[in-house]
Amino acid sequence: MPSRLHQTFAYVVPRVRRARELVDEPTERARVLAWHKTLDRRLPIRAVPRFERRFAVVTEELTGPRGAFSSYVLTPRHREPTRTLLYVHGGGFMAPIDAFHVRYATRLATALDARVVLPDYPLAPEHTWRDSFEALTALAARWSDQPGGAVLAGDSAGGGYALALALALRDRGGPRPTHLLLHSPWVDLTMGAPGTVERDAVDPWLFIGKATAYAAWWAGSPDHLARPEVSPGLGDLAGLPPALMTYGTRDLLAPGCEQLVRRAGEAGWDLNAVVEPDVLHVFALMPALVEARRAFRTTVGFLS
Repeated sequence: MPSRLHQTFAYVVPRVRRARELVDEPTERARVLAWHKTLDRRLPIRAVPRFERRFAVVTEELTGPRGAFSSYVLTPRHREPTRTLLYVHGGGFMAPIDAFHVRYATRLATALDARVVLPDYPLAPEHTWRDSFEALTALAARWSDQPGGAVLAGDSAGGGYALALALALRDRGGPRPTHLLLHSPWVDLTMGAPGTVERDAVDPWLFIGKATAYAAWWAGSPDHLARPEVSPGLGDLAGLPPALMTYGTRDLLAPGCEQLVRRAGEAGWDLNAVVEPDVLHVFALMPALVEARRAFRTTVGFLS
């Protein structure tokens, strides 16, 4: 049974985030485009206590087919990192790096004695997967080839993106991450996993209409929705690095995670799943929750 605090979060978080179903796709597109014009794309470092004392930040410009975008390297001060955590942020492919992402990634990196790499990839609907995929694949290969290797991680849309990058790195035969860490990953943008409609009825935060619209924007074409770069959960999962996935079952994306577990078993991929019944999307990024603390201990143990 979920903790009492989780029950409070399940009520409060969707309201704070103003979660609601879309009116229609054109209205949602216009809303998101207008919102993007107001965004401050600087890294939200104020979310992390004593950040500037603890980390030095270097901004790297990555080049995509439609222009450059930033990737942030957060290196711990006063000690030499032994490995890299490359964290791909979530947000439905249409929202930027959030304070939750920075807080979680730096907390995990501290526990692992790692640096953090946070790519700030171009967002939908202005951009599709094609505008960042090659640059992020190269970024992941480069950090995977550094001493100590790299953990490739992400949440929600970023978790799916991390898995897509891992598939590409495997297929290209170069450096690969040592581990994958996927928190409530969005791995099937076709929204065709069995039980998705039923889960939509109980998830207070995510909505199938919005997810369908965002998936179409990110794919760029209906023909691309099932591509492994977009829906990696439908790809060939053999030969991937060991992985840990966390998810709660009160989540629109949980059927895709359940499908991924089944397909991983068929492919012989070492995927460990931490499942919290009746718990929200990306609960592992909410450190106040007992469920998140359990997941964090499991994650550190898995990656250590």
